[in-house]
Amino acid sequence: MKLFEFEAKRIIKELGFPVPRSVLLEKKDDPVRKMKEAGLKPPVVVKSQVLVAGRGKAGGIKMAKTWDDVVRLVEELFNKPIKGLFPRYLLIEEAIPHEKELYAAIIIDRSERKPVILASQYGGMDIEEIAREKPESIVRYHVDPFIGLRAFEARKIGRSIGLQGRLLNSFAAFLQVLYKVFEKYDADLVESNPLGVTGDKVIPLDARIIVDDNSLYRHKEFEKDIEVTGEYTEWEVKARRMGLAFVELDGDIGIIGNGAGLTMTTMDLVYLHGGKPANFLDIGGGASKDLVKKAVGFLMEHPRIKKIFMNIFGGITRGDEVARGIVAAIEELGLKKPLVVRLSGTNEEEGRSILEENGLTAYTDPVEAVKKVISL
Repeated sequence: MKLFEFEAKRIIKELGFPVPRSVLLEKKDDPVRKMKEAGLKPPVVVKSQVLVAGRGKAGGIKMAKTWDDVVRLVEELFNKPIKGLFPRYLLIEEAIPHEKELYAAIIIDRSERKPVILASQYGGMDIEEIAREKPESIVRYHVDPFIGLRAFEARKIGRSIGLQGRLLNSFAAFLQVLYKVFEKYDADLVESNPLGVTGDKVIPLDARIIVDDNSLYRHKEFEKDIEVTGEYTEWEVKARRMGLAFVELDGDIGIIGNGAGLTMTTMDLVYLHGGKPANFLDIGGGASKDLVKKAVGFLMEHPRIKKIFMNIFGGITRGDEVARGIVAAIEELGLKKPLVVRLSGTNEEEGRSILEENGLTAYTDPVEAVKKVISL
């Protein structure tokens, strides 16, 4: 789950590092009144709060030098889509004069099975271009997850991007707070870009946090209405509320698999043979009849999906249970769209018999099944 900038900065502040003073606006709010109540005055930066990168280049971040600018820009940004998303919130933040912009982030290096800190003396909107053109300017430092980031390691990273003195100490303190955020919130990513340098201190001018969806049961504070974020499509919202692991794509062949790896491989097979998947839908291992029924019914109702391919390899998933779920969905909704099933593994013969009794043929060869669904 992606967090808004204002949420990320609030977390950083709560864990002990100062962030720019700001106020959060909804469309109904009076920006001038809220700013005065918070002790803010121009110049300020008005920021669209949408869950996409590149807001600055897309025109979602503006400088307001006067009160009239504030009123005008608030009206403008509330009505300006950023990469197709309209903001529900704006962040009005004090403008911080700064001499330089740095970059700092923590992600997971899956090949090393460790967090890795990324830091650079170059930050700002063009960090992607800098990473391509000057890859040597991006410092990478792996952290032992059993020990965490120690102060001397944070200072070592700061020195490696040319910092020294009090500025080095401020940067090192920020990195340690960033690592606390990373650990406490089970993050896939924490990032500050740009990280501004003002005198002998750093201050996060922007911040991003992405929380691992698998950890959300530990973070009830993020149980917000997922429609608010703009991160998910209408059908992805419906699927999440139904407990389905569903991602919408732009094709017309509905995909159901058991296990993320098999489901992604199934999508690759469809692409390879000239089809276009409409979605990723993983029913997981050990799927029950009711879950299978729910998944099949969901794709039957999706308006853009023209046909469905279900690829099941039974390990802890039982073929007979899957077959009963398919039949239950068809009995309730009817066979509204062509359905091709590949079924093998545990209780395969029983599952195949159940499907055949209800007029469906189950394939054993996934390539043959893919070619069949594409030809329909």
